[in-house]
Amino acid sequence: MVSEYLKQHTANLHDAAEKLFNSDKIFNKTFNFDDYKKIIRNNYLMLLNSENQIFECLSVNFSKQLQLEQRKKISFIEKDLLSLGLEAEQALHKVEISNQYEALGMLYVIEGSTLGGNVIAKQLSKTEGFEDVTFNFFGCYLENTGMMWKNFKEFLDSEVKQENYNEVLTGAKKLYTLLLKMN
Repeated sequence: MVSEYLKQHTANLHDAAEKLFNSDKIFNKTFNFDDYKKIIRNNYLMLLNSENQIFECLSVNFSKQLQLEQRKKISFIEKDLLSLGLEAEQALHKVEISNQYEALGMLYVIEGSTLGGNVIAKQLSKTEGFEDVTFNFFGCYLENTGMMWKNFKEFLDSEVKQENYNEVLTGAKKLYTLLLKMN
């Protein structure tokens, strides 16, 4: 299954992202507003530089099955930018996408950030100083987060054949690399 293949082969990049964003501080309640601004800004730049291109690369069939209109996240994170007093920026690092399988790999990273973000939002909402924060990006699916992730993984596992695994992995690595360099 390609979802397991991606999880195994991107674990080091996932760990690097967690380290970059001080994720351990979220659970010991030492994560602060500057940490939160950093994670939102980096995710914003990742989406700004990739989301439209990813969606444009996917076939009409894939788009319908994935319910792409419901998966657009840039408007949610722009609300977070505004509420945090962060400036909108220009897309300066657009990713190159060779095919729709690479686009699916990139979407895997974005959907994974939503799944993880839901956990982050729940934890931070219990942390002093975050009581009034509206987690637009991290809470974009609300109570449907688990279902949206499950549906995405099922789609990947049913539609991506083994001969395309490396292309999907290449896309995931490209987007993780973009996320990590947005510092």
